[in-house]
Amino acid sequence: MDDDLPSGLGPEEFSARIFGTSAPRTGGALELAPFRGVRFVPEIAGDPASVTTPPYDLIDDATASRLLASGGHNIVRLNLPRAAGESYDAAGRRLRRWLDEGALAIDPDPALYVYEAARDGTVLQRGLIGALGLRPESDGVVLPHENVFPGPVRDRLALMRAANANLEPIFLVYEGGGDAARIVDDASEDTPLLDFRADDGLTHRLWRISDPALHARVAADLRGRRALIADGHHRYATYRALQAHRHAAGDGPGPWDAGLAMLVDSTRYPPHLAAIHRVLPGLRPGDALARARAVFRVTDFADEPAALEALADVFASAEEERGPAFLLGGGDTLHLLTEPEPGALSHSMPFEHSPRWRGLDTAVLDHLLVGNLWNVPENEDAIQVVHDDPSAAIERARAAGGTAVVLNPLRVEDVLAVADAGERVPRKSTSFGPKPRTGLVLRLLDP
Repeated sequence: MDDDLPSGLGPEEFSARIFGTSAPRTGGALELAPFRGVRFVPEIAGDPASVTTPPYDLIDDATASRLLASGGHNIVRLNLPRAAGESYDAAGRRLRRWLDEGALAIDPDPALYVYEAARDGTVLQRGLIGALGLRPESDGVVLPHENVFPGPVRDRLALMRAANANLEPIFLVYEGGGDAARIVDDASEDTPLLDFRADDGLTHRLWRISDPALHARVAADLRGRRALIADGHHRYATYRALQAHRHAAGDGPGPWDAGLAMLVDSTRYPPHLAAIHRVLPGLRPGDALARARAVFRVTDFADEPAALEALADVFASAEEERGPAFLLGGGDTLHLLTEPEPGALSHSMPFEHSPRWRGLDTAVLDHLLVGNLWNVPENEDAIQVVHDDPSAAIERARAAGGTAVVLNPLRVEDVLAVADAGERVPRKSTSFGPKPRTGLVLRLLDP
């Protein structure tokens, strides 16, 4: 399927273009509108735990094959049809067939939806799902903090146009503490539409808010606020691309001016921000360490728990004492890198970025270590990522004879500050969670 996306651009220029970094301001406010949600019907589709999944970009090939082998109405048949050897057009036809068969049903009235994820009775996440009004970045209302790449946007755009639907919500956070937060918590006291425990160990619940008076109160509270995209940059870029395509085709205002999203009040439910560790299978641990010693202070550890604790201590230290820190693994011992030589650090970091950006651990990793000392190309073959599990990263590096780089997570306040200044954190810097489960509620663009 053809698309109108610009070609031949690097990620920074592509992202600026598609997010509308320099676009004229529209004056639009933060908006999360009610919509007629599409939900699985358990009596026909099956147990919600068996048909819903984590977000599509967290599902590897082995997991996708396992989910497909289970048969039935699993959401991967819609949002990852190529795992089953099917086209996106086939996924669109399947969506309509499931609606005709009654496996999916459209709620009768527009609503906002409250989503909750809990573990052993402790609420980890509670947010509001609705149709997020799309805004250019220049408005300062919806703030991206990562660059996007043309390939994934082109892929998701092809699927979104074939399905004519938003199949899973993106995830945003905002500083609230107002009326919307009270409405969300009040709704959670009622009997949920869905309440199930999934194989991720979490209990997932969903409620519906259909009262127009409550919708108006939410709208009034969100007006004047701004939100940070925590997860789903490529899907938000896809929303913007679809909107641009429809407007260029002469279509006026419509459902393409919004996208399915979950908005979480971070003052009530602070997000968990995890690190994304690196594995460099082609870089031998001894070579990595020898080059790092020329610039960093190195502390050796034979014990993994002690090494991880020392890395965490850097994160917990006072701001004036804090600095970049990395744990190298892959060999028999672990090595904590701290206190990089100021001259080498200054020489390696891009001068056009702010001091806060240049101080991010992932920026120092990319430019001083990976790009300068190690001279490793930035591609998925040379640099693999492991979310939130340092031991898994270390074991993967050992199995490959390569090097693992274990990082501390970034701080939420640093991510917000960088985004507010119009900058992007380096790629694969943040893993916000818990992410909303896919398949609980869908949004049609032709209801």
